[in-house]
Amino acid sequence: MKNLFLTSLFGLSLLIFGCNKVKTQPTSSASSPANPIVETTMEQAKVQVAILLDASNSMDGLIEQAKSRLWNIVNTITSLKFNGQEPLVEIALYMYGNDGLSERDNYIKQILPFTTDLDLISEKLFAIKTNGGSEYCGAVIDHAVKKLDWGNKDSYMKLIYIAGNEPFTQGKISYIEAANDAVNKEIFINTIHCGNCDVGINDKWKDGAEKGKGKYFCINSDAKVMYVETPYDSDITKYNEQLNGTYIYYGQVGYSKYANQSAQDNNAIGISQENLTERAVSKSKSVYNNESWDLVDKINADTTYVNKLDMKTLPEEYKNLSKEELTKELEKKTAEREQIKKNIQDLSVKRQAYINNELKNKTTEDDFGAAVNKSIVEIAKIKGFKI
Repeated sequence: MKNLFLTSLFGLSLLIFGCNKVKTQPTSSASSPANPIVETTMEQAKVQVAILLDASNSMDGLIEQAKSRLWNIVNTITSLKFNGQEPLVEIALYMYGNDGLSERDNYIKQILPFTTDLDLISEKLFAIKTNGGSEYCGAVIDHAVKKLDWGNKDSYMKLIYIAGNEPFTQGKISYIEAANDAVNKEIFINTIHCGNCDVGINDKWKDGAEKGKGKYFCINSDAKVMYVETPYDSDITKYNEQLNGTYIYYGQVGYSKYANQSAQDNNAIGISQENLTERAVSKSKSVYNNESWDLVDKINADTTYVNKLDMKTLPEEYKNLSKEELTKELEKKTAEREQIKKNIQDLSVKRQAYINNELKNKTTEDDFGAAVNKSIVEIAKIKGFKI
């Protein structure tokens, strides 16, 4: 079965961290104590996505689809705008229904709480192994709703995606109660049944979505995700290699994180060349920020950090530079990175136009990523985001 769905939504705006202050000028031509300039704070929007994956024996195909669509999903989220800005993005990851997990914990494992570390999400996703088990949908939703650090701003879009194939009613914790708790926190529960749509309805997957104010999907989880090859993929991949060359690791975890960046490139290309292209597009956006280990991102966030830096944690070629020499090198790397990102983004627009044209007259079926992308776009409109 072919699934050619690729989201047509790529955002090319730079992510703006923190809050933007907007000055509101009174109607009077001059400010005064009676008519002061009012300064308000515009809260930056955030998209929080919790992915709950059935990791029982029959779900190898689902896990493969999730691996294949991670970067495509990120690119859909970063296509959204709220008050003209791209949202911050946080993703949490759960596995459930795996016999290797504790029965006392309802066969649930929180693999990652909400994080902005996209390479870490990829690493943990690729590490999931399936094993036969009992799938307690109500329990894993309940855990995600209660244990994750959900925001409470009107500009936050909060989404749960639960995918699996067993009856939604299993376990001691009611999915209805869990859904009610989610709705009270303005969290949308979206359900993805791996199998026949009517079976999913009978097994309450659709009801779970309706109770959670979200969307219901049914997919063939064993179908291999297919991509549209474009004339721009190879050039984007070359720019991705150049982009990696602009990173300078620092700190105690710097080198391991730097190595993980290449490891996740390898994981992506292990799926397909087009999947690596999707990842490269994600890496060209400001949502892919690594200031915790990359000195270029860190200095752009904190220009004074070079004075606090432990030079011994840098790559060999930078350890003996003076602070002035290092600063110049960082300026050079920053300019180089921004140009490479622009090149990738320019090509990604042409790439997406090509994909849209190829898919224009084709009927496609949902896979895991297609389901997530469709619901993100629909719920984003409800929450006031623009495409």
